[in-house]
Parts: sequence; structure tokens; C-alpha cells
Amino acid sequence: MVQKGPRPLVICGPSGSGKSTLLKRLLKEFPDMFGFSVSHTTRSPRPGEKDGVHYHFTTKEKMLAAIENGEFLESATFSGNTYGTSKRAVEDVRRTGKVCVLDIEIEGVKQVKRTDLDPLLVFIMPPSISELERRLRGRNTDTEEALMLRLNTAKKEIEFGQQPGNFHIIILNDNLNKAYAELREFISQNVKDVDQDKNDEAGQ
Repeated sequence: MVQKGPRPLVICGPSGSGKSTLLKRLLKEFPDMFGFSVSHTTRSPRPGEKDGVHYHFTTKEKMLAAIENGEFLESATFSGNTYGTSKRAVEDVRRTGKVCVLDIEIEGVKQVKRTDLDPLLVFIMPPSISELERRLRGRNTDTEEALMLRLNTAKKEIEFGQQPGNFHIIILNDNLNKAYAELREFISQNVKDVDQDKNDEAGQ
């Protein structure tokens, strides 16, 4: 199993909820504290995406074989493509002593909860389904059919996200600065050292 290290942080939320933006901000503010676990996917790269940075892009055959081989902590098929977090991706981050951050889907959350990782679980909630649809349409990356699929999936994800006990905190992202402040506050209460530098300065 994955070796012990700091407690991982799992961020989950529907596509278009803003979780990627919040994550980028967190990793930028605390580059030495958090490390992003790069997921694998069988989908094609979008413009600007780099292999090994945004995702490990792979084929369905290779990925299914690796899952079968027990190399993945979690995996799920979404919009016809398979996504997953390999044990190695998490180990690579934890070996550096950083808090491993996972950006995963609901199915992945269910699977990770069954492991001994004991992650902190954060659900990012969009303001509404109509706002989510507006954001997704603004991306211009999906066909109408794929968009409808994403919205139907989002409804199920929101339902799961709101059920008591599934996540440690639910953050409503109707304002990015407010949502980030909530995320940062939750982390500072649950991950030691986040505010340590500022406390040290205050004590001097």
C-alpha cells in the first residue's frame, strides 16, 4: 500500500465548479507544502495540456491492464473516458514530504474512502446548475450531447456531495475569493504548518 506521509487532501466537485482554479491558487500560494497527484486519463489532451503535468495521457488498453494489476488507488469512467489515480502518483508526492492533493470524481472518492489513506475530503459546490451550464458552455470544449451528460452527472455529484458524512466540508463557489478563503481556513485547521510562517512572524 501507499507509504505513510502527511494526510492527503481530496478536492471533488462537478466539472465547471471551479475546483481547478481553487487548486491552482492553493498550489501557487503553498508550493512547498502541497504536491499535485497527476491523474491518468484515456481522453485526448485539450489545447495547452501537457502530458505528465495536467494528466498522464494513456490508452484504454494500457490503463485497464494497470487497473487490473492493482496499480491504481481509484478509477472511474466518465463521458466515455477512464480517469484514475495511480499509487505511484501519490507515492511520488508523499516521498517529498508534501501533502498530496487529489482532484478526483465521486466514484474515486468512494474508492479512496475504502483505502487507508484517511484523506481530508472537500466538495466544491457550484452556485446552481444553470450557472454550471453557463460556465461549461463558455469553455466551448464539448458537444451538446457531452454537455448534457456532464450536467446530468453534475446533478448526481451535487446530491452525493450534500449528503452528511460524505465530505468534511462543502464549499459553495459563488465567489472565488470567498471560496478560496474557506478552503484555506479549512486547511489551516487540519494541516499543520500552513499558517506556521505567519505565526512565527507574529511571534517575533
